[in-house]
Amino acid sequence: MRVVICGGGAIGASIAYFLSCRGAKAIVVERWGLACAASGKSGGFLALNWCDGTPLEALARRSFAVHARLPEEIIGDWGYRGIDTYGGFAGTHDGRSAHRSYGINWLSASVAVTRRLGSTDTTAQLHPSEFTATMMRAAQARGAELRIGRVTGLTHQNKGARIKGVEVDERLLECDAVVIALGPWSVLAARWLPLPAVYALKGHSLILETASKVPPEALFLECHEADGRAQSPEVIPRKDGTTYVCAISSYSPLPINPQDVVPDPGAIERLHAMCSRLSPAFAHAKIVARQACYRPVTSDGLPLIGRIPSLENAYVATGHSVWGILNAPATGEAVAELIIDGVAHSIDLSPFDPGRLAPLDPKRLSDEAGVLL
Repeated sequence: MRVVICGGGAIGASIAYFLSCRGAKAIVVERWGLACAASGKSGGFLALNWCDGTPLEALARRSFAVHARLPEEIIGDWGYRGIDTYGGFAGTHDGRSAHRSYGINWLSASVAVTRRLGSTDTTAQLHPSEFTATMMRAAQARGAELRIGRVTGLTHQNKGARIKGVEVDERLLECDAVVIALGPWSVLAARWLPLPAVYALKGHSLILETASKVPPEALFLECHEADGRAQSPEVIPRKDGTTYVCAISSYSPLPINPQDVVPDPGAIERLHAMCSRLSPAFAHAKIVARQACYRPVTSDGLPLIGRIPSLENAYVATGHSVWGILNAPATGEAVAELIIDGVAHSIDLSPFDPGRLAPLDPKRLSDEAGVLL
């Protein structure tokens, strides 16, 4: 079986890996390179039970378990490790005694750590671009391919009920099945397929060089900027001696080209000011990266994972919002099962059926901006 996967992020690479484990020929098509969008600029935070009580519970728990076993199956180092995780507040009062009660001594006095959110058994982190690249290399070792090119269309057969192939730079790449896994850019496939709307939520982040000054302790905080605007910064130290900090979201227009994604004016400066108030380790740390990325979201907040209605061999896997890296392995595993066996065995995909939402009218797409009109 020959499967073309449109999108070289963590979702696409995971689908390629699990398809290749089943003997299928996976071809990943990406316009620029692996992890060139959110999969290369996210925090890489993983949580076992933070989705409990929601339709995402089984997917998240399965994927957390798969993440834990992958280091035993795949050669490579993508910075995976368990971490302790805490929540609290910043900038409103002296929290020195509060955070010291958890043995945390690298934060500013104005940060109050008020609760433990996870242990090394229930929360973890990884380097997302390294994870994506490792999954793709593991797939390639089993016969998968990565092709750099732009998806320009789909060719149908059987009166439109079946996809014959994917047009890459206007040349036909024949296949037995196609998967749309283009993150927020999946919305552009609505020009050729009956897909629901996928929206783009922009987030900003900094990567700071902190070496051993910051231990493996992730933080999820509530704070106010100097002008009173509320923010929820996330602080995620990495195994490579850097610390990822994100905050400040917006719904600014999604460019057609992922290479054109840039931070909103002033957002990085605001985020850096926040970091400086959180810890002395951040105040004078070298900034390794100033970045922004768009996360794919749907109207009901759940991902689209499954066969596209009215088509025999077309599938979609997108809309994972902030949990794309967490849920990539279980999504890849389940989509591979669905394509090869006709049904997903590892988890129930029915909550994520693309048919639950009405398809987008292609006339609402703007070719110029890549956004919904």
